[in-house]
Amino acid sequence: MSDDYLTYEKKVPDHKPSGLFIELWAPAPGSADVFSGTSFGSGSNLPSKTGNRIKRAIDISGAIAGLALLAPLLLGIALLIRVTSRGPALFVQKRYGLDRQLFQIYKFRSMYLETCDPSGRQQTIAGDTRVTPIGRFLRRTNFDELPQLLNVLKGDMSLVGPRPHVPGMLAAGVPYEDFDSRYMLRHNVRPGITGLAQVKGWRGETKEWRAAKMRLEYDLEYVRNHSVSVDLKILAKTIATEFFGGTGK
Repeated sequence: MSDDYLTYEKKVPDHKPSGLFIELWAPAPGSADVFSGTSFGSGSNLPSKTGNRIKRAIDISGAIAGLALLAPLLLGIALLIRVTSRGPALFVQKRYGLDRQLFQIYKFRSMYLETCDPSGRQQTIAGDTRVTPIGRFLRRTNFDELPQLLNVLKGDMSLVGPRPHVPGMLAAGVPYEDFDSRYMLRHNVRPGITGLAQVKGWRGETKEWRAAKMRLEYDLEYVRNHSVSVDLKILAKTIATEFFGGTGK
């Protein structure tokens, strides 16, 4: 373990207080505070069986509605991918889901077929030459994630939850499970298309210690405090951020 990691661990405690969660509506770095003045409350209790059923019902209805409303966009994107580069429109990759069970995640292909990385261990960086021109647009708008509505319908994913990671996901150059011993706790809930870390601005590369640490802290905060009302607020923040301005990391 590097000296940089030990130094950083002294600065950032292993357990963040629930204040992180209460500050959901604080602006992400470089983005507007869309819901200024709104707070969650403590949210300390995990959902009941009824809450889990409601969450699943919201997932199914939301995925069906999303696929129906976005059908023209989805078909248009698929066509653009097919005519601008060789290969299928969809990219399939193994990710960890609930209880660390592997599932096949669907994404719009954003890279040239010859440079696609099925393992996902080589993270995409700014200006990555593996990414196609249409792929850059898809990644910038997060439209490449839209096929995951199918994963939600199948029950592999939820609309809201920690983002699913590939096996061997790296955090600042080391496997995430070695980076923080609590990493496996994020698999206690279904992964999501969006999550607390994402609406707080922590998305994208995890090469830096702080980015990797903060993403995990927000993921674990969601696992500890998730509820139907929390999911609805995260969905509202996601829609407001994606469609009405502001970008995350």
